[in-house]
Amino acid sequence: MSELRFVRLGFGEDAVDYQVAWDKQREVHAARFADEVEDTCLLLEHPPVYTAGRRTEESERPLDGTPVVDVDRGGKITWHGPGQLVGYPILKLPRPVDVVAHVRRLEEALIRTAAEFGLETTRIEGRSGVWVLGDPIEQRPALGGLSLDFDPRLNDDEFDPRLNGPEYAPSNAGQRREDRKLAAIGIRVAKGVTMHGFALNVNPDNTWFDKIIPCGIRDAGVASLANELGRDITIEEVLPVLEKHLRDVLENAELKPREIERASA
Repeated sequence: MSELRFVRLGFGEDAVDYQVAWDKQREVHAARFADEVEDTCLLLEHPPVYTAGRRTEESERPLDGTPVVDVDRGGKITWHGPGQLVGYPILKLPRPVDVVAHVRRLEEALIRTAAEFGLETTRIEGRSGVWVLGDPIEQRPALGGLSLDFDPRLNDDEFDPRLNGPEYAPSNAGQRREDRKLAAIGIRVAKGVTMHGFALNVNPDNTWFDKIIPCGIRDAGVASLANELGRDITIEEVLPVLEKHLRDVLENAELKPREIERASA
């Protein structure tokens, strides 16, 4: 892969409105497709905003009518806002595009970043993103005085964690010792060039996630570097570390087109 260019768009008081960043993505995407710029990763912070990918269901959106921006990426609904480091890698990939391989590379860079700060994270089969694993199910505390065999999130199709208070809130998954997502990934590939990307929770107020079903997952929650490490940590600290690992993983990737299985005659 070619040398990766980083563009820091804005953080803190200069956080970038989601629509402005989306327009910037499209601008860079067109330039990358035309080979007018090299592979580029936009890094930024957003003001609070909920965004919904193409697979989002109505039952996963905020109940109080909070506005949601519907976007053209994969995945479901999530939140972006202060304390979350967002990255939009706009990269040209060989065709046929291997989307899964691209997601795995982003996960690897994020896993390495967390490890450098002393936090062990991993992937979970069937669930994109970077995760902090909880305790084995049999070792987790019971919810509402019930054994985990009767966890209503798993057995009641009408159960809604958005209506059931802090006991089931995604932001409290660490207290429940459940699996929790540290970084979400949702991408789109158009004309062989990637858009959208990842959101790494550095030190956000994770209660923003309690209004929704984050990523459509009801039996897990969300995490942040600050909460997991038990100390204050800033985006400013994380930025150079993340850039280093993104550069290492993406620039040194051996890009290959997705293999096509051809039916035998």
